[in-house]
Amino acid sequence: MTRRIAANPIPWWSQAGKTREVFEDAFTALRDIGFTAVKADVPDGMGTAEYRSWLDGFGLEPSTGLFSSPLDHTVRPAELLEQARRFAAQQAALGLDRTMLSSMSVPERMQRPAVGAAFDQGRFDHAVDLAGRVCEVFRAEGVRALHHSHVGGVFETEAEVTGLLDALGPDLLGFGPDTGHLAWAGADPVALLRRYADRTGAIHLKDLHPDHLPAQDATGDYRTLSRSGRLWAEPGRGVLDLGAVLAALPDDYDGDWMVEVDFPSVGDVVESHRLSFAWAQEVLGAHTAP
Repeated sequence: MTRRIAANPIPWWSQAGKTREVFEDAFTALRDIGFTAVKADVPDGMGTAEYRSWLDGFGLEPSTGLFSSPLDHTVRPAELLEQARRFAAQQAALGLDRTMLSSMSVPERMQRPAVGAAFDQGRFDHAVDLAGRVCEVFRAEGVRALHHSHVGGVFETEAEVTGLLDALGPDLLGFGPDTGHLAWAGADPVALLRRYADRTGAIHLKDLHPDHLPAQDATGDYRTLSRSGRLWAEPGRGVLDLGAVLAALPDDYDGDWMVEVDFPSVGDVVESHRLSFAWAQEVLGAHTAP
């Protein structure tokens, strides 16, 4: 892969859904701003080849996608692995050689986010096993799995993230961190990037406002805090040292730079992404592919 400035248009689809109409609005705006790649999400009812051709029409390319599941005992393993197989085959057909894997939406942790609520060793071990089996399915389809940290999932805290990565090992699972989700849960993104530098294949560059930090002192569930407008910040406008994050990446890092603002802290989603792209051009421009 070559490094591009990419975007996940999550503010467009997080409440409206991943429809063709929603993505058309997002892709038009992102193209006009200057982004060259977007997170690979094929809308329901659209074939992979059609999606790729459709993206080409915007002058955009698919960037590292994300496969998510609670990975807990509510999941039926056979169904999960078949979903993983189809997803990985789709990503490979789009020309991608890696994808992110994340645990999301565990009820107790959505209710009390970013504090490792209701830790259960049995659930954790079960999730590690399921994650490993998903990684093996991905590998069989020619796609490398990268763990993507996410508040609200089984692998939320720093100890849980390192426990998963160390249990599965570098041959099976790489690292694709989200700087904002790690920091919200009290982890140190820079230290983790240094620890797993040789396993890092993708990254979501996300910033945070200080209003709901530390998480132990915040009041509200995941959705309330995430959509408050005072949690996520456009890159460079929050409290994270993204310069140190970038410095911690290895010299041979070959993934995209995906900027992500789950919920804009400015009033307009287009302006949010314009600010994000301006930051990315200034900070990352010299590091992107021509």
